[in-house]
Amino acid sequence: MTETTTNPAAPVASRAAVIFIFFVLMLDVLAMGVVIPVLPSLIKGFLGGETGRAVEIGGYLGLGWAAMQFICTPIQGALSDHFGRRPVLLMSMTGLGLDYILMALSPNLWWLAVGRLISGATAASFSTANAYIADVTPPERRPAAFGLMGAAFGVGFVIGPALGGYVGAIDPRLPFWVAAGLSLLNATYGYFILPESLPRERRTKFSIFRANPIGSLYLLTSNRQLAGLAGANFFYNVGHNVYPTIFVWFAQYRYGWDTRMVGIALAAVGVMSIIVNGALVGPIVKMLGTRRSILTGLAFGIIGFLLYAIGPNDTWVWVAIPVAALWGIYGPAAQTVMTQSVDPHMQGQLQGGLSSLMGLASIISPVLYTQIFARAIDPASPIQLPGAPFYLAALLLICAFALAWRATKPETVPAAAE
Repeated sequence: MTETTTNPAAPVASRAAVIFIFFVLMLDVLAMGVVIPVLPSLIKGFLGGETGRAVEIGGYLGLGWAAMQFICTPIQGALSDHFGRRPVLLMSMTGLGLDYILMALSPNLWWLAVGRLISGATAASFSTANAYIADVTPPERRPAAFGLMGAAFGVGFVIGPALGGYVGAIDPRLPFWVAAGLSLLNATYGYFILPESLPRERRTKFSIFRANPIGSLYLLTSNRQLAGLAGANFFYNVGHNVYPTIFVWFAQYRYGWDTRMVGIALAAVGVMSIIVNGALVGPIVKMLGTRRSILTGLAFGIIGFLLYAIGPNDTWVWVAIPVAALWGIYGPAAQTVMTQSVDPHMQGQLQGGLSSLMGLASIISPVLYTQIFARAIDPASPIQLPGAPFYLAALLLICAFALAWRATKPETVPAAAE
């Protein structure tokens, strides 16, 4: 794979353009996070307050959103290679803003479902935003630039649930109006500020094969170590998705939390994630080495999910949040080993494969967790076990731990990884 070079024809990455890309990614995450605290209330309102059925419908809506992300992310990236980054980004932001309005006005569950599908498609601009940064940033400065984009993800995850919980306590439709205003304002700002980063001579013809999310998965089976860690990454991602899929339902059912309290808790999850990834990962990986960091991170995740599952009162939630956040050590350490498992020119294909794997996990998770939770709280069930989704998440991390343990045995780890 050819290394992307800085575009000499484009203006030097202006502060305004980088800020715009930052907000693109932040609002993409906000698109997911802002509706987490209020979506259950809307669904239950359309169904007359029936919790069990509403949980199942929520899972199907989450499945549709994730499927659209999985399909549309590589398509947007390929379209931006052909038409340029600027028009694709602006259309994505505008479409997202208009879709928020559609969901705010939805008169029934079918309109809300259509809105969630459109949201998944229009919020799939991660590949285009990252391509823009690669276009305008010299290779030696890309780690810092992509680090800023990672921070955008964290900020969006904090702001989204907190904003949704706060304004959703006033009106469950209000978060959609707020998000619509922010998205359309950002699109307007980008229209006047954002320059194109990809000159015409470097554009490629659109091909459906280049937009295929499945092909990049084959690389992940190219050697035993990479296959093992890719499998661990898949279980890790499915386990992680217990948060956006079921946490709201769980907290409302088990502890009687309102949307504001749920928003605060999810914001705390985001803040702890930023602290762990931004301040603790580097020193811990340096101290423990990659293999021990991978296993330690997964161990903290297992313990954290068990705390959620068994906690008899909501105090345990606040204990579980920082414990589970320490599983953030796993990701960077695993990435280090996986990037050393393939040739330098295949790094882009590797990241594409891992993104596709994450997309598959996001497709599976909503239905998996919501169906389990619905059965666990069913009055007809012989055992009432509202913590069942978190027991499952802990079990998935145990599977990830076993795969990572085997894949990172000292004799199979590249010398530079420890």
